[in-house]
Amino acid sequence: MAKTNPGRFFEDYRLGEVIEHAVPRTVGEGERAIYHALYPARHALYSSDMFAAECGLEGSPLDDLAAFHVVFGKTVPDISLNAVANLGYGEGRWLRPVYPGDTLRSVSEVIGLKQNSNGRTGVVWVRTTGLNQMDEPVLRYVRWVMVRKSNLDAPAPETVVPDLKPALDAADLAIPEGLDFTGYDFALAGEPHRWGDYAVGEVIDHVDGVTIEEAEHMIATRLWQNTAKVHFDATFRPDGQRLIYGGHVISMARALSFNGLANAQMIAGLNGGAHANPCFAGLTVKAWSEVLDKAETPAPGVGALRLRLVATSDGSVGELKDADGKYRPGVLLDLDYWALMPI
Repeated sequence: MAKTNPGRFFEDYRLGEVIEHAVPRTVGEGERAIYHALYPARHALYSSDMFAAECGLEGSPLDDLAAFHVVFGKTVPDISLNAVANLGYGEGRWLRPVYPGDTLRSVSEVIGLKQNSNGRTGVVWVRTTGLNQMDEPVLRYVRWVMVRKSNLDAPAPETVVPDLKPALDAADLAIPEGLDFTGYDFALAGEPHRWGDYAVGEVIDHVDGVTIEEAEHMIATRLWQNTAKVHFDATFRPDGQRLIYGGHVISMARALSFNGLANAQMIAGLNGGAHANPCFAGLTVKAWSEVLDKAETPAPGVGALRLRLVATSDGSVGELKDADGKYRPGVLLDLDYWALMPI
């Protein structure tokens, strides 16, 4: 009897099914060091215990996206091992900071299924929750994935497409307990720009670029224990190239956004996201942001900016789609998120 796991295929999912993902992970200070080695991440709240304490936190948390990658990685063997592509994200909320020493695990619920017209693939929607060692939720998000069928004769399930919010309201955001930006040190943070300095519709060119390296991508996918075949196995794709993990592009673009958004310290919400075109080693990633909305929060001195973060491989700024409404070839990522910053 086979003991190995070939991964789930589209016909293996059932609406309402709850999946407890294996292998909890205790994160430490080394996680932060490797994250900052992989990406030019410089946001002060995640670099300095003293800076974080002066902002009302118990210390410097793990970077929000590092926590996201750990939670995401747990889900891969059950959700996207046989994926063709990760299609999108929605309704993401960071619920409490993750600190070195926390142990994270993941649970997902299947909330949508739709077989594609070709009969060979289907789309699976899951709502994933990351929990710490006290079973407190630290992160919750929805993602949808295109997954291969193994048995092409398996009947198509009833189509259920979840009704997701196009964007979170500022009131939906969870502000970390104690967060207080009234004594915020702009000099140590690296830029003077505060919440009031940004205008809806403003576009920010983050200027800098980073060329994606195969070795760094492989370190990242192993660090997050992301075992999706398209990221590891060069024989799995017809072109013989390993696909760069989409989260690697997200983290790179977020790190690049420091230049112009150094005070957008914490990611609080994920409204939506699309990996518009595949990324491969050798491409140079640049980024730009657009301010989509602004809101005050109940926390002292804390405002929220809704931002569109776009990663490109051609250095273009302000251009997303062509006349037919399709993403331009140079667009790698289109991410819509809420960030917290000093007013």
